Amino acid sequence: MTPHKAFHKFRPHPWHGLSVGEDAPSLVHAFIEITPFDLVKYEIDKESGFLRVDRPQRTSSLPPALYGFIPRTYCGKRVQAMMPGASRGDLDPLDICVISERPIGRAETLLNARVVGGLPMLDDGEADDKIIAILNCDHQWGHLRDLSDLPKILVERLVHYFSTYKWEPGKASSVKIGKPYGCEHAQRVITAAMEDYLEAFPPDLMEGAVVDY
Repeated sequence: MTPHKAFHKFRPHPWHGLSVGEDAPSLVHAFIEITPFDLVKYEIDKESGFLRVDRPQRTSSLPPALYGFIPRTYCGKRVQAMMPGASRGDLDPLDICVISERPIGRAETLLNARVVGGLPMLDDGEADDKIIAILNCDHQWGHLRDLSDLPKILVERLVHYFSTYKWEPGKASSVKIGKPYGCEHAQRVITAAMEDYLEAFPPDLMEGAVVDY
C-alpha cells in the first residue's frame, strides 16, 4: 500500500492549517460552516478551529446554499480597496457560498469549489464579499463557469438571504449589497484575500505559533 504523501497527526485548524487549493483562485477549497438545513448560524472559532454557535436565525429564511470560507484568506486592506465605500475589510476569512445539486446536510466538511462570481456586500461599512461557487464535478451545475450561467433565481435567493439574515425589528439594516459580479472579478477578490492573508499571517509567524487574535 502506498502511503499518503502528507498527513496531519492532529486535526489542522480549518482557517490556517488547510490550503486554499492548488488551482486557486479559479478552483478553491471551501470549509463549510452552515448548510441549507441550519436554523442556527455557526462560525469557526478562531482560537480552537471548532464550530461555535453564533446566533439562532431570527427569520424563517434558510441559507439557499452551503456557506463557509476559503482557508488562508483574509479580508484586509486589499479586499477593502476593491469595495467602493468600505471603511476596512471585515478581518475574517473570505466567505464563500457553494451551490450543489445533491443536498449536503453536514457542516465541517471540506470540498472543491469552482468560482463563478460573487456579491459585493458592505456590513456596517466593512467589506464582506460573498464568493459564489459551484461544487466541482457537480452533475447538474459543474459545467458552469460564470455567474451569468446560473439561473437568476439562485442569485436572487442569495441576495435576499444576506440582505435579511441580520434583520432585527425596528432597526435599520447594516447590510448593503451591490450588483453581483462575475468570475473574473471574483478571482481578483480571492487573490487580494490571499495576499492579505500572507501579510497578516506570514509563514514565519505561523510556523508552530499560537496566533493571538
